[in-house]
Amino acid sequence: MSASAARSIKPVLYGYYRSSCSWRVRIAFALKGIEYEQKPVNLIEDGGLQLTDQFKKINPMQQVPAVTIDGITLSQSLAIIQYIEETRPEPRLLPADPKQRAQVRIISDIIASGIQPLQNLYVIQKIGAEKVQWAHHFINRGFEALEPILKTTAGKYCVGDEITMADICLVPQVFNAERFKVDMSQFPTIRRLNQTLTEIDAFKVSHPSRQPDTPDDLRA
Repeated sequence: MSASAARSIKPVLYGYYRSSCSWRVRIAFALKGIEYEQKPVNLIEDGGLQLTDQFKKINPMQQVPAVTIDGITLSQSLAIIQYIEETRPEPRLLPADPKQRAQVRIISDIIASGIQPLQNLYVIQKIGAEKVQWAHHFINRGFEALEPILKTTAGKYCVGDEITMADICLVPQVFNAERFKVDMSQFPTIRRLNQTLTEIDAFKVSHPSRQPDTPDDLRA
């Protein structure tokens, strides 16, 4: 298949409605105005459909999201978002200024590497009865680091006045924090940014309450 033919095929997102990593990719697609198909992977049903041999062929880590796009299959949300950014650069999700780009990547990595993996479903299932306290602790710890950083970088959004990959990472993580009853009054900058971002259409349409696999009782 030629590159142009591959580019003409609608991307496919393998995700889960409540997966914050899947949500990041949905936000990026929405911000870029990219139409895509969703193939839900239920992380709970039958012990987790991500653990099947069929899905392992799509993503050997047996995690969501995975995306087929331009004739290739990608995994890891930040790698997917940066591929989309590099191949479909408008509107941009990384600032033109190298220092601001670095700030965006720092914020994104704190969330994607330093907070979210410690409270994702697989880890929480291993923790057992202490799962809420565990998640609460590590989200608090991450936000305590993130709040002073954002105080220095934020304008209207996480880094200046353009929506970036940092904002894409922040909103799903705040959603998780609220699920685990984190007191967001401790983090006024994070809370302000989240309130602003959640009013934007791309963040609304990609919300977990509005996905094809959202259970009826959680649907907005």
